[in-house]
Amino acid sequence: MNEASSVRAAAKATELLTLDDVRAAAARIEGAVVRTPMLRSQTLSEISGADIWLKFENHQFTAAYKERGALNALLHLNEEQRARGVIAASAGNHSQGLSYHGRRLGVPVTIVMPQTTPSVKVMQTESVGGNVTLFGETFDEAYAHARELEKERGLTFVHPFDDPLVAAGQGTVALEMIEDKDDFDCLVVPIGGGGLMSGMATVARALKPDIEMVGVQAELYPSMYSAVTGDERPCGGDTLAEGIAVKAPGQFTRQIIAELVDDVLLVPEAALEHAVALLLQIEKTVVEGAGAAGLAAILSNPDKFRGKTVGLVLCGGNIDTRLLANVLLRDLARSGRLARLQIVLQDRPGALFKVMREFNEHNVNIIEIYHQRIFTTLPAKGLTAEIECEARDGEQIDRLVNSLRDKGYVVEMAELA
Repeated sequence: MNEASSVRAAAKATELLTLDDVRAAAARIEGAVVRTPMLRSQTLSEISGADIWLKFENHQFTAAYKERGALNALLHLNEEQRARGVIAASAGNHSQGLSYHGRRLGVPVTIVMPQTTPSVKVMQTESVGGNVTLFGETFDEAYAHARELEKERGLTFVHPFDDPLVAAGQGTVALEMIEDKDDFDCLVVPIGGGGLMSGMATVARALKPDIEMVGVQAELYPSMYSAVTGDERPCGGDTLAEGIAVKAPGQFTRQIIAELVDDVLLVPEAALEHAVALLLQIEKTVVEGAGAAGLAAILSNPDKFRGKTVGLVLCGGNIDTRLLANVLLRDLARSGRLARLQIVLQDRPGALFKVMREFNEHNVNIIEIYHQRIFTTLPAKGLTAEIECEARDGEQIDRLVNSLRDKGYVVEMAELA
């Protein structure tokens, strides 16, 4: 595969990946990956003003579309390459997809991850057959070590996105979507390194030349946006969409995206969190931050999509349960259903009881109460009570706060960014 990759690199990117390549990949991987369902969301369509169709790639065995490209690459190995094994640098969905199908095919798979990788990701990869090597503090160091091991051990490197074979496998997502529904106005696709969008855009442009292709990136990681627009922006930070948090997009993929994709939108963290929460609440499906990026883009740009028939790819569902719980609670807080009130009281009997009476009269439920007497700028006889509470909506909280202030209490509300 490595020699073929160097030959392919010399040609124009769009000549290295065609509709026929994707169709061949579809035939090759058929039966070994899930042909995931695509369903219309009535509620999200009503909320957004667009006709929303969801492709549930989070229903794959490893809960992400990455299996498709990884398997297509594995099936191109010759007998000697299969015997020696493959290697990749990844701490995400690519490592699990490659490991799972490598074990199924009897191909040894080595995955190099940074030493800082959470243990749960190491365990998930090992549980599906990967041999994990921890090296370095950053992904770049892990990647460089993987390329060294490739040469030392005679392994075949399988890139997570910057390879036509991988992109062809990912393009089968669009092939299935258009086979199931051929009247899309627009496809909205998350972009990290660009493998998924490259494959999908290749298919969509060949079958429906007038279709609009829109990519989505997290605002904190606008690497592909900068590459194709020339608008250089800072890249880095803690994003919910770590699956598309790529600092350096592929060379091959950026050429295809520059030629075939109409627009790349950037979405803020709050929009990603809201989209994850909505998909769980409305569709009863769990997605990771990257999987919610398409919906986040539509909800953040309603005028761009209103009235259009739009296909969204829920590209993955691997999210830590504790993180998911935080996202859901933060979304409740942003909607006004959860609040934290900081109320200044006098340190005397009955002071807290009088405040509790106000909560009762406004039918607001108290979750937690924190007293602070020591670490405060108030006089020694004063205290601060922080009260976490829940209500039907933000208006109910506002009525409670106004009532407390009318009675002379100093009340502050904690706010999320």
